[in-house]
Amino acid sequence: MDSMEIDDALYSRQRYVLGDSAMVRMARSSVFLSGMGGLGVEVAKNIVLAGIKSLTVHDTKTATVSDLGTQFFLRDDDVKEGRNRAEASVGRLAELNPYVTVKASSAPLGEDTDLSFLKEYQCVVLTEASLKLQLKVDTFCRSQDPPIKFVSGDVYGVFCCCFCDFGDEFEVCDATGEEPKEVFMAKVTKASPGVVTCLENRMHGFETGDIVTFKEVVGMDALNGTSHKINVISPYAFSICDTTAEKYQPYKHGGIARQVKVPTLINFESLEKQLTSPNLLTVDFAKMHAPSTIHLGMWALHKFQEEYSRLPKPGNSEDAAKLVELAQSLNSKMHEKVDNVDSRLLTWLSYTAQGCFAPLTAAMGGILAQEVLKALTGKFTPLKQWLYMDSVEVCQELESKLESLQPKGDRNDALRMCIGEDLLKKLASLKLFMVGCGAIGCEMLKNYALMGVASAADGMITITDNDLIEKSNLNRQFLFRPHHIRQPKSTTAAASALEINPDLHVNPHQHKVCPDTEEKLYNDTFFESQDLCVNALDNVEARRYMDSRCVSNQRALLESGTMGPKGHVQTIVPHLTESYGSQRDPVDHDVPYCTLKSFPAVIEHTIQWARDKFESMYSQKPSLYNKFWSTNGSPAEILQTLKGGAQLDGAVQSVKLLKNRPYRWADCVALARVKFEKYFNHKAKQLLYTFPLDTAMKDGTLFWQSPKRPPKPVDFNQEDDLHILFVLSCSRLLAGLCNIPVTDEDLTKAALLELLPTIKVPEFRPKSKTIETDESAKKPEQEEFSGDEVERSVHILEQLLQERDLNSNTLQMVPAVFEKDDDSNGHIDFITACSNLRARMYSIEEADRLKTKRIAGRIVPAIATTTAAVAGLVSIELVKVVLGSPLEHYRNCFLNLALPVMVFSEPAPPEKSVIREGLSVTLWDKWDVHGNKDFTLKQFLAYFKEKHGFEATMVVYGVKMVYVPIMPGHKKRLPQTMVKLIKPGAEKKYVDLTVSFEGEDGEDIPGPPVRYFFHL
Repeated sequence: MDSMEIDDALYSRQRYVLGDSAMVRMARSSVFLSGMGGLGVEVAKNIVLAGIKSLTVHDTKTATVSDLGTQFFLRDDDVKEGRNRAEASVGRLAELNPYVTVKASSAPLGEDTDLSFLKEYQCVVLTEASLKLQLKVDTFCRSQDPPIKFVSGDVYGVFCCCFCDFGDEFEVCDATGEEPKEVFMAKVTKASPGVVTCLENRMHGFETGDIVTFKEVVGMDALNGTSHKINVISPYAFSICDTTAEKYQPYKHGGIARQVKVPTLINFESLEKQLTSPNLLTVDFAKMHAPSTIHLGMWALHKFQEEYSRLPKPGNSEDAAKLVELAQSLNSKMHEKVDNVDSRLLTWLSYTAQGCFAPLTAAMGGILAQEVLKALTGKFTPLKQWLYMDSVEVCQELESKLESLQPKGDRNDALRMCIGEDLLKKLASLKLFMVGCGAIGCEMLKNYALMGVASAADGMITITDNDLIEKSNLNRQFLFRPHHIRQPKSTTAAASALEINPDLHVNPHQHKVCPDTEEKLYNDTFFESQDLCVNALDNVEARRYMDSRCVSNQRALLESGTMGPKGHVQTIVPHLTESYGSQRDPVDHDVPYCTLKSFPAVIEHTIQWARDKFESMYSQKPSLYNKFWSTNGSPAEILQTLKGGAQLDGAVQSVKLLKNRPYRWADCVALARVKFEKYFNHKAKQLLYTFPLDTAMKDGTLFWQSPKRPPKPVDFNQEDDLHILFVLSCSRLLAGLCNIPVTDEDLTKAALLELLPTIKVPEFRPKSKTIETDESAKKPEQEEFSGDEVERSVHILEQLLQERDLNSNTLQMVPAVFEKDDDSNGHIDFITACSNLRARMYSIEEADRLKTKRIAGRIVPAIATTTAAVAGLVSIELVKVVLGSPLEHYRNCFLNLALPVMVFSEPAPPEKSVIREGLSVTLWDKWDVHGNKDFTLKQFLAYFKEKHGFEATMVVYGVKMVYVPIMPGHKKRLPQTMVKLIKPGAEKKYVDLTVSFEGEDGEDIPGPPVRYFFHL
């Protein structure tokens, strides 16, 4: 399998994360996975979605009723008929990806098993395996040449772990997965070592030890094409080699320094050695000692099982004492003893060990699956070597209710033995609103089903998503299958979740949550009826809107998102934490207009230019054309209007489009060929005419120096595939725009080559026009046309009326709507050809179609592993919200599975604004004022004076100024009723007002939102 065979429609988002070479390596790899409980099925699901060659799932256990609370591919019938868990799951796993072979095995696997069968696999994963078996398999895997990669993991109650051993020498080809950094240079000194300074004090982002290569350096040409290990001096400068040698001539100008990805070797130690000398990843600095304690505790759990042939009983204090004692004894075997063995933590490990907390299986399943993919591809930095996590905070109310941990023989037992009966019932009665049913939404619904959220008669999960399912969704939105394509996401996801847990109550909607639906659908009453809200969104604007609605209605919100291997989780709780809107994302700096138009420096500039050209040519101008001819009368009437001297917006452009409009396929090809000449030949010649290569600035420096690149005219060559791609894709889009039929034969290169020689291409004639060079200049809102141009349009329209039948078809076009995911429409073909031809013109490195599609389509890279991990972590916080946890128990999280890095932190409390001494408010505060039909503005203002001791200085309703004392006539409003001033609609019971108050220094102080109730 090579990169051409990778199904782009299925794997497009993942390819942006892993790249083609890693995808190919995965597609040649086989994995053996033992243990098909909650964790095992999560790992299996994620690596099947990723696209490995084959997966063998192994298990010797039969399905039990408690498995239904963690293993989402088991059903009631599997339990009733006593099916093996692997054999029961294999069919549903295989449905996830047609390119992956999934097999089941139920053969015995123990300490006496001959492991030679494992030689056919590149990675072995063990879950729910004894420590003795793990040690034996790890030893076997290390003995092979090359070593088989070994990964193990487990979830015991509210604790989980992961271990990796990839052998003595494991090559990592790309440690971060980030695009290589590239910076423009301003200066290189002749020194030992030479110091490189970045252009315009732009930060380079390099680290000491990075390897960089140079190109386009003028003067110190010897640097070009060479690579150097650097030492970072500052964010704007770094040193390289000794540049005092004669071959390094003095630097003049230009140059680009580019980071080089260098493979690195990582050595792993065996499981046997790591047991007593564990290398632990700390993820929560508020629990610095927890990983070492849990390491001892899980080692002790295996010893407990060996001695008693069972796990500790739920809530049993005697078993807990035995486990603590075992852990203390094992501490003596550690090379470095654990100083602070937390007996309380070990006690909860014992109490919940027979349970399995489904959110943890989701989180650890995503993490562990990512380590498997690293093992197969060498992409990203592997975990070295242990990761432990816990969510013991969900047990906070169980100290005096240990009996509630006892199993009852139903599907909720695994969760019951972790959080107790009371919290289980609260989850079942939950009313939850989730916005978005895509990747995170699917994972969350699966988690809700396993946790029994809204499974009681009074519970309800309301979900909404206005999107339909596309093929590219199937790679990470695992509730969807090929036969669901073009069906609504929300209804399909709801139906799939009910297959996991038929007791679920789900109400699927297909609406956007936005101001348009605020009044009738998602109003205050709706939000107030929810216990909490969950974001499963993919854009900042929607997140901010949901955040504002939750703050306004004082509802908890769980916010999360992913980008490739990165993810975040934010817990937002009324009056306890800040909100999503409390922090601002870094501002994206727009590329200067003159850079995009005339002076691109990097491929992103040419892609943006091509995308803008697409919108202008095929959407904006045609839409203006349609509007102009449909609103201004017939062409004859328009001609008379223009002759009369009247101005008509869009006249010059619309008449020009009408004149050049193609009527046949040959016309489309001719116009496309002319546009090629204009964009990639004449444009370059005009720039060089205006600014010759030797043009100097006022300070004597050359105009054409880095980052400005002098263009080179591109001469059309019909043997060049890129030139042909531009003409073909441009012609296709023009034909679609003008409703011109096109045959398959028309689109062949042979047919195109017959037409090209017949096309007359205009010669270049230089123009005396101003070319914008000011980087602060903005793009003109609309083109301005001179009187001569309007006059010319009148003449053209007169001619066209004489020569052509200007009927309704001629005066209408079919504007294109950019669609990145339909490869048959030619949109990405046009942008790729357009961008790369412009890049060629400016000597910029060209981009392949995949990269062009990602940038032009503003595609967010995505991979199933990150999504699963993030959704699991959100679900843990959901349980804490339902529990009513204190602030110190909640956790926000940032993770980057590529590194791997996970950072848990306590959410920040809401910022307090002091209005006066003794009175402060936060974003969660809201003042209610209750009036009646006779309640006047004067009484409204008096309320604040009496209640809070403030003089109100302004009252605003939306954009309407209700009362501003300095405004003429406003003081006369004081005796008027609030009803008359605000004029509420018949349905309105209250309005939200903005009120400001006079502070002690005379300055206006904004108060919290004021909700005024009419009580009509």
